[in-house]
Amino acid sequence: MAKYLIGVDLGTSSTKAALYTTGGALVAEAAADVPLLYPRPGVVEQDTDDFYRTAAETVGRCLRDSGVDPRAVAAIAFDSQMAGIGSIDEEYRPATRFDSWLDMRCQPYIAWLNDNHADLITRLTGCAPTCDHGPKMLWWQHERPDDYARIAKFLTPSAYVAGRMAGLTADRAFMDYTFIHFSGVCDNRAGTWSAAIGDTLGVDMSRLPEIVEPWRVVGEVTAEAARDFGLAVGTPIAAGCGDTAANALGAGIVRPGQLFDVAGTASVLAGCTDTFVADTTHRALLTMRSVIPGLWNPLAYIAGGGQALRWFRDQFAIDRRPPTADRSQNDTAVEPLSVVGGRRSDDTYLHMIAEAAAIPPGSDGLFFSPHLGGRICPATPEMRGAWLGFSWGHTRAHFARAVLESIAYEYAWYLRVLGEYIPNLELTEARVVGGGARSDVWNQIKADVLGVPYQRLAGDEFGTWGAAMIAGKAVGIYDDLATVAASHATPAGPPIQPSTANHALYRPLVDRHIQLQEQLVKLFVA
Repeated sequence: MAKYLIGVDLGTSSTKAALYTTGGALVAEAAADVPLLYPRPGVVEQDTDDFYRTAAETVGRCLRDSGVDPRAVAAIAFDSQMAGIGSIDEEYRPATRFDSWLDMRCQPYIAWLNDNHADLITRLTGCAPTCDHGPKMLWWQHERPDDYARIAKFLTPSAYVAGRMAGLTADRAFMDYTFIHFSGVCDNRAGTWSAAIGDTLGVDMSRLPEIVEPWRVVGEVTAEAARDFGLAVGTPIAAGCGDTAANALGAGIVRPGQLFDVAGTASVLAGCTDTFVADTTHRALLTMRSVIPGLWNPLAYIAGGGQALRWFRDQFAIDRRPPTADRSQNDTAVEPLSVVGGRRSDDTYLHMIAEAAAIPPGSDGLFFSPHLGGRICPATPEMRGAWLGFSWGHTRAHFARAVLESIAYEYAWYLRVLGEYIPNLELTEARVVGGGARSDVWNQIKADVLGVPYQRLAGDEFGTWGAAMIAGKAVGIYDDLATVAASHATPAGPPIQPSTANHALYRPLVDRHIQLQEQLVKLFVA
């Protein structure tokens, strides 16, 4: 009987499951929405059982649609959103709602940690205090003591679903090592919880789960879970990993010097190094363990990178549809584009990018700050977007190109910070995924600014494949994950090479962008 693997991505707003052959061929996939709950202003929560429900729904649909015998599934693994944190009681039932990474109730604790303990936390975890597990755990401890008393363990969505499927109790709760930089209380290099941080912050370390490898078999599918998911009783369940780590693995980011660009709603740039980085100087980079032992992914991101471009398109781009019977040539055609994802928006997006491509590098001195909802790396929530340097001669196309260039300028700054810690790191290529990866214009701008070839990959789904590979490793189907990942990451055409002339032109513009960001911090934080 042929063997199959299942990978499930538990995202912020959707769950995706995929069924693969052990050779890496996609057999079936399914997706389901996961509700975000807004009980009051500033609060963003999720029902932890929605992760389990949607995982069962999507896995079941994959098996039904494919006709694959559930007994042929060799193993299953999950990846999930990383910075939010959930909790369970002693029976592995949710003790509270899932505290989303979008929820900012813990902001006072972030500020307190940055003011008093940032160097200690950053030096040991590789991640400066931000909206992640540490401040959230402190918030529950001090602001909701009755709820906190019910919490046996804090854990991630992937650990909750896997543990519930396996019928675990709280004493067997786990967190794989790709999440721990977000905990605020780990020694990341050692792969352990840090008593030094825990004692300093007054964190009850008994509420933290065991740290495990992503491919650890944490249990087997119970009879109840088999009915829910359509799987066979006894199917092995691997611990899994964080979603960014799964996507990096699925994209073949397994060699030092590679870059990984997630060009989605958020714009994420991750490096791949064999050196741990603790950015105590800028607090811009956060360092995640790669799934591959001995490798690290120092990364930074813009919360609304791709979203800034979509916002510009929706508010300022022109609808280029041809006139129809109910829409004459006299129509102004300057209405905001509220339809996202349909042909009307796609056509307008393509036209906008084509306009931007005709503008010379540097947008004739126009700069854009892409932090419309606050800056994440380093944490400066007070910041907002800004246009700088525009004049009578600038057109809508200049503004569009400036948005594209701003993301590349931010990436260039991240790489300069990385270069301060690893000056001999040779950057070989950037692999780009996400919706923005389909734009050769944007890829060329990034290649020119960074001076690194840009490679788009075939396919659109990398997280579920990363999780499926981990499941295969857990049951001995794969031995060397790095080799498997590298061999299955297929280029979608030749890489986009940087222009030497444009790279030289962009270097002083990156300097100018960095200087303007420093001035904007003073303006917004004052």
